[in-house]
Amino acid sequence: MTPVPFGDFVARAQTRGTLVVQPRMGFSDPARMREGLLRTRAADAVTAGTLTLDSYTRVGDLAAARRAVAEGVALNGYPICTHPLRTSRAVLEGLHDSAFPVQVRHGSAQPEHIFSALLALGLDASEGGPVSYCLPYGRTRLRDAVSSWRAGCELLASHGDGAAPHLESFGGCLLGQLCPPALLVAVSVLEGLFFVRHGLRSVSLSYAQQTHPRQDHEAVAALRRLAGELLPDVDWHVVLYAYMGVYPLSRGGALTLLEAAARLAVESGAARLIVKTAAEAHRIPTVSDNVEALETAARAAATATRRPERDAGGSEVYAEARTLVHTVLGLDDDIGRALLTAFRRGLLDVPYCLHPDNPGRARSFIDRDGRLRWADTGALPLSGAAVSAARKVTSADLLAALSHVQRAYDSGGTP
Repeated sequence: MTPVPFGDFVARAQTRGTLVVQPRMGFSDPARMREGLLRTRAADAVTAGTLTLDSYTRVGDLAAARRAVAEGVALNGYPICTHPLRTSRAVLEGLHDSAFPVQVRHGSAQPEHIFSALLALGLDASEGGPVSYCLPYGRTRLRDAVSSWRAGCELLASHGDGAAPHLESFGGCLLGQLCPPALLVAVSVLEGLFFVRHGLRSVSLSYAQQTHPRQDHEAVAALRRLAGELLPDVDWHVVLYAYMGVYPLSRGGALTLLEAAARLAVESGAARLIVKTAAEAHRIPTVSDNVEALETAARAAATATRRPERDAGGSEVYAEARTLVHTVLGLDDDIGRALLTAFRRGLLDVPYCLHPDNPGRARSFIDRDGRLRWADTGALPLSGAAVSAARKVTSADLLAALSHVQRAYDSGGTP
């Protein structure tokens, strides 16, 4: 069967009322990678496959990746630029088709070589972004990441061949935790707009499950509303990530947290869920761990129903996110230059991010009700509730916040 575009596959599942679930697995050994894809496809769920790449490939050190492959050294992902094309095609043969799309996940601030490799394999989907795959992951200058992602988007867009290559913003996952939802929503929307301005017509916008279920619902609603306002003629969907911070140590707590993410995805209108496994706190997950997570999430999703759409425009998250997005868009007609100016002026600022191009003045905290709020807004263009909630955060507060979700679920409760 001929593969369908990634975005079309997700849209069809969403029309049927089915959540697409997806792992983050990647193995350097082709046989093991194929087994992972086979078992993902065979799972009792509607699944998308993943090729998660190794660290050498992510940073462009292809010589090191070649040495590792030649010496039989196991890597922490699939070296898509190193294995011969015939090897990678054999990994995908009979799997990548209309019933099973495959996305390449990578973590690279400069992804052109990765996009070239996935296109050569006949794949059409990847993820990341000029901000979300630059600031948290290294010291590549933001201006270089913006330039590379501009070229990468244009490369993907030029190889549509009648289909629609798909790109997912990782912006809703900045640092994984302790980032107030408004900033996650804003960066995801801005990266989606960046992709579209550089030729992509099929995108997904991400949000990572945080510390307060109601606030998460508000965030996904805000994300959907802003996407509807700013991407009216684009194929888009929302992808939710199961909690990306310190994960519960107990098996029961980990699976309960995943189930909560699956229900959140369905209830809030997200179309796809990136799962976490019960092994996250202890070791690198196996294929079996990932299959269990996929099937656990699918079962939980089947018990949930879409909540009626509330007025997202009345939420604090939407108001803050809209202000951030429109402030950046008003800086420059070129969205890449606008992003650079925003970070230089502190109009965008990721809490606790140490990258040299991040202003580093904004701080966040978990309030008594469990919501993530701004402890210091720095130069962010926010006012009212955001500023009035500001407070000093001690090192003890930060350590407690980092383990807030883990402790809640390990104790048998929820945040």
